[in-house]
Amino acid sequence: MSKDYYKVLGVDKKASKEDVKKAFRKLAHEYHPDRGGDESKFKEINEAYQVLSNDQKRAEYDTYGQTFSGGGPGAGGMGGAGFGGFDMRGFGGMGQGGTNPFGEGVEFDMGEIFSDFFGGRRRGGTRRGKDISIDVQIPFADSIFGIDKTVIITKQSSCTDCNGSGALKGTDMDKCSACDGRGTLKESRGTFFGNFTVEGPCRACDGLGKRPKEICPACRGEGVLRRGEEIEINIPGGIENGEMIRMSGLGEAVRGGAPGDLYVKIHVGTHPVFRREGMDLLMDLPVKITDAVLGANYNVPTLEGTAEIRVPAGTSDGTILRIKDRGVPGVRGKRGSILVRVSLRLPSKLSDKAKQLLEQLRREGI
Repeated sequence: MSKDYYKVLGVDKKASKEDVKKAFRKLAHEYHPDRGGDESKFKEINEAYQVLSNDQKRAEYDTYGQTFSGGGPGAGGMGGAGFGGFDMRGFGGMGQGGTNPFGEGVEFDMGEIFSDFFGGRRRGGTRRGKDISIDVQIPFADSIFGIDKTVIITKQSSCTDCNGSGALKGTDMDKCSACDGRGTLKESRGTFFGNFTVEGPCRACDGLGKRPKEICPACRGEGVLRRGEEIEINIPGGIENGEMIRMSGLGEAVRGGAPGDLYVKIHVGTHPVFRREGMDLLMDLPVKITDAVLGANYNVPTLEGTAEIRVPAGTSDGTILRIKDRGVPGVRGKRGSILVRVSLRLPSKLSDKAKQLLEQLRREGI
């Protein structure tokens, strides 16, 4: 049966791309296998995101219940034509907008059949390491101006002794006898249509076409091993709490393939004075009643020192005063503002003289 990708991500069919992105980030963080999550659920979430975040695939999915441009149920190679140019678009499974060749009530999914041919690998034989995610805490000011942060991550990395080959340093590689050095093997499998013969990566040599004559003792011939790796993360200015940074190729390594990606979730600390509202910083300024009535200058803090601001005569409680170009940096050098909200400070006690003066003001209608 076809999957309801909107239900998988927990979004409405009218959800914007940003809503889809936010839902994916939240669920991916919860279900990522490296954080103890459900790997099958994580794959399902990723599959849904790949379709709903792409305008063309989403339009196809909304119309037909499947995609023809790759990355979804019923997707085929050669522009959706499947193997040998045969049009597989009508065989996407029950509920996917196509005709089931085996009649009503029989579940059928060509995607599962083709996945079996390649042993769970991507079509074309490309292997890929796992994606990993980490959480990084930064101070409020660093989220505004940006910072380079160095972290040490323990992950599956390429072996430095053999440069990922799996062979003892200084020794040669032999041609793989299983695939005769081609890196691929033809495999025949029975399906509902009969026997299919497809070509996939050789599992004996991981698609490299060669194997170590003498294995590397450090990684035992695997080409990868688990170790701590120092990674520098460039956190851009203006990043918000909960945002994710994708670092391509810095996930876990895999022999004979490309490494996965590293996802960095940013947690921004609070500030004793400021709170962020888009590109602006909001703060409260306690102001004496006399200063609000007569006007006065105040020195207020910024993230780069202090600035003087004028409280005009007759300022009311809750009035917003603006300090331009001291907020969050944006594109093309533009910056937001500091929004200063006036909070009238009422005295808890008054002297007799002060009371007399206030009484006089009240008699004058002030």
